[in-house]
Amino acid sequence: MIVLQILVLFISISFFFYGLGCFYSPKMYEEFKRFGLSPIQRQLTGFFQVLGALGLAAGYYFIPLIGFFAAIGLTLLMSLGFGVRLKIKDNFVQSFPSLFFALLNLYVAFRFLEVFDLF
Repeated sequence: MIVLQILVLFISISFFFYGLGCFYSPKMYEEFKRFGLSPIQRQLTGFFQVLGALGLAAGYYFIPLIGFFAAIGLTLLMSLGFGVRLKIKDNFVQSFPSLFFALLNLYVAFRFLEVFDLF
């Protein structure tokens, strides 16, 4: 259970700040242009990242089902991000973080099922 707690904390912090960066960071504005995504797509990405981060934390500490769905949502978001990276032909090093976080969130979703005996 301590591994799940550490992962939830790590992922929540990572996505919370990356999500906020989608709203405030000029570097993020440029990255999303490079990805070929619109400002509304950047803002939606940031919104869902912050929502996912808060959902994971709330799920771990209060309502596990929310954490499960947050982890699934972040898995989907990062899978789409990995697809965008492949589409624009980023190299493996550039693409790896999105794949890593997709797989990490999928693992966390399964751990939520197991630890909290969901469904």
